[in-house]
Amino acid sequence: MTTTPATPAAKGGPASYFPSIEKKYGQPVAHWQELIRSSPLTRHMELVGWLKSEHGLGHGHANALVAHTLREGAAG
Repeated sequence: MTTTPATPAAKGGPASYFPSIEKKYGQPVAHWQELIRSSPLTRHMELVGWLKSEHGLGHGHANALVAHTLREGAAG
């Protein structure tokens, strides 16, 4: 079995989804985070539902982006 060097995305948690999000939707994570931050919605599941319905993201990807973005906001 071949291993690759650990990267922040490989450590687990919401950020582990970021490479596949960027590949699948063609936008950097910063794009999605800016959308989340500029949304009038504030609750986690409201934001997840909005990303799914208005922007076509899958549930896991939307959930990871919202969790990571809200966690960053709480830490700042």
